[in-house]
Amino acid sequence: MIVHADKAFPFGYTSITELEGVHAEMLLDFGILKLREGEVYTCSLDLERAWMLVHGTAEFIWKGNQKRESRSSCIDEPPVVLHAPKKVPIQILAVTDCEFAVERCVNDQEFSVVLYGKEDVGTEIFGGGTLQETSTRTVRTVFDGSTAPYSNMVMGEVITHPGKWSSYPPHDHPHPEIYHYRFFPSQGFGVSIMDEDAQVVHDGDSLLIPPNATHAQGAAPGYAMYYIWMIPHLPGNKWLPSTRYYRKEHTWLLDPKADIWPDVPAKFDSPTKRE
Repeated sequence: MIVHADKAFPFGYTSITELEGVHAEMLLDFGILKLREGEVYTCSLDLERAWMLVHGTAEFIWKGNQKRESRSSCIDEPPVVLHAPKKVPIQILAVTDCEFAVERCVNDQEFSVVLYGKEDVGTEIFGGGTLQETSTRTVRTVFDGSTAPYSNMVMGEVITHPGKWSSYPPHDHPHPEIYHYRFFPSQGFGVSIMDEDAQVVHDGDSLLIPPNATHAQGAAPGYAMYYIWMIPHLPGNKWLPSTRYYRKEHTWLLDPKADIWPDVPAKFDSPTKRE
């Protein structure tokens, strides 16, 4: 389902999913935190937590450490994320007006606070050089089950290039997943497909993907579609880069040498039954 953002997010914290409330089936607390210039935010919750800086300049303060980070564009610049275990006191000082995506989950494991700067997050181009560049997208994984095995959640972001597809080929996994969208320009839109249902998504919307739902995305021509993706690990089943189960009828698209029309002539095929 889509949680629509009918207007701009207000200053303060806007909850979108809750561990013990609305959309608890997503197994994550997720929301948007907006701070005014000069405001200090303090958190020592009994939850694992991550704050992704969407835009602005902020100082992160924890256990005698203090680091200032800025981000002016979530499209053009890699993310900045502070990742902390439960109970460790965290302070965020807004040097300018700031906006954060906040992800939280249950995790009793102790680990060190990690501040991921822009230089710590790799940028990959998925889909480049294949399928006539129709699924070219920029992928930045901040942490997952392979890089942060102590964590109980995953955080990353994708920029779907204008007029192209991502989360592609269509795939699923047993973990629920959240997408939170932004567009450039902001009046842009895209299409989210889950199983056989397609819905339009706009700036500020969030998509809640239930376990084992097949999903794929498309951005309207002229509009870059950015989304933050968040996944909770399941007991005994961490999400890994290999945890994408592609629909059988579309696996041929994974071949980097796969040819598609008009590079190959179209021939009549009898209608096939979907699996």
